[in-house]
Amino acid sequence: MLAKQFIVVSSLLPLISAQETVLGVYIFHRHGDRTTKSYSPTSLTDLGYQQVWQSGDFYRARYVDSTATSPIHGIASNIVKNSQLSVEAPVDNVLQNSAAGFLQGLYPPVGATLGSQTLANGSSVEAPMNGFQLIPVNAVQSASTGANSENSAWLQGQSGCNNAIISSNNYFFSSEYMQKLNSTKSFYQSILPVINGTFTSATDTFKNAYTIYDFIHVSMIHNSSSSIPSDSLLTNETVYQLQTLADNHEFNLAYNSSEPIRAIAGSTLAAQILQQLNSTIVGKSASQVGIQFGAYASFLSFFGLAQLPAVSENFTGIVDYASSMTFELVTNSSVSNSSYPTADEISVRFLFSNGSAAANPLTAYPLFGQSSTVIPWTTFVSEMNKFAIGDQATWCSQCGNSTGVCATSTSTSTSSSPSATASGSSSSGGGGISKAVAGVIGAMVTLAVILGLEALIMLIAGLRLVSKKRLGGTGAAAVAPGAVKE
Repeated sequence: MLAKQFIVVSSLLPLISAQETVLGVYIFHRHGDRTTKSYSPTSLTDLGYQQVWQSGDFYRARYVDSTATSPIHGIASNIVKNSQLSVEAPVDNVLQNSAAGFLQGLYPPVGATLGSQTLANGSSVEAPMNGFQLIPVNAVQSASTGANSENSAWLQGQSGCNNAIISSNNYFFSSEYMQKLNSTKSFYQSILPVINGTFTSATDTFKNAYTIYDFIHVSMIHNSSSSIPSDSLLTNETVYQLQTLADNHEFNLAYNSSEPIRAIAGSTLAAQILQQLNSTIVGKSASQVGIQFGAYASFLSFFGLAQLPAVSENFTGIVDYASSMTFELVTNSSVSNSSYPTADEISVRFLFSNGSAAANPLTAYPLFGQSSTVIPWTTFVSEMNKFAIGDQATWCSQCGNSTGVCATSTSTSTSSSPSATASGSSSSGGGGISKAVAGVIGAMVTLAVILGLEALIMLIAGLRLVSKKRLGGTGAAAVAPGAVKE
């Protein structure tokens, strides 16, 4: 009898699943493969272009296409409707170009039939490049150095947040850091023959764990083994240890549970996520898709704040090129032109793909220590507002800033102003983010590599980028067993 009941229930599961409607999404995306930070200017490679395009194509197949597996309610499937999209990237050629490449996959050229226009005189004009679609990418200007943030090895200062800078620097005085620095000296010295054209004996230490790893990682993707000095030293175990040490270094600089301000990147990102999803609900899916391109440090900061390391230690590692995390607004209530679900009928699902979603599973994970991967919108808002920083006064107060845009801001705010309310309406507190401060608190997307205190742009020598091809067995995804965190 139970077996028969199970069969009946199982047969209904597809129907139950089919009732779910995606009302909107927010996607935070890392750039694609790029050249090393050790030599400026850093630029997106052909491989990186391909990675982000493939990711865009994946999300098209999931959300946008007329045959999409999880279609977004009301989304234009062929010709883009720019009012439905909000796309942002910092003033940086790697991140801006990654966003553009992604959008080409999300809304590809539509051809001469759809990509043409008839003029008043009866003549027809076809869009260039087979109906290539133009989608604007809004630029987020950094508060300090601004353009080309991916060229910099030390970017916490670009967040403009004084207390976050101090907090990150505190790591270099911690016992944990000193233990790692001392215990890994011989390990780093053992690989000096590989990198001595760029690093010296003094800089070849755990203090520069990320730039060392980045230099070797990029070289192994793009250079033939014969052009890498002493390449025999780069065993699978050695490269795995280099990545593991870089992971540890960067996570500790991006997040600390006892010093939440260190995760300013995650806090500002959380507010932006709330604002976009809230606008989707308030506008009844008039603006359904928010996309932002940023750096891995923002992922790490958000992971820590959202308690994801408790789900998997992989959330403490540097995310791969073209990684993305997605927040889906979903409902099981009916949705039509005359009927839209209320806030208490809407839920949020968090998904993450380590690397381009086209090649790596987009997997749902529970947030905030919850047991379910789908949580009510009201719960999501409540939990996010515990650490989201979404207004100028709060940001200035939390960061301890009193100059620039903060000179005229109130410094009395002691808690984060909500970016959204549980009812799905715009918050009345805080006054929102002005365009003047957007460059400051929006600079979290330029917080790319939280490193030591020195920028490692050395004399041009040693390894060079000579090929666009991934070496067989030594690429980013094949460095060592377990090296790629998922």
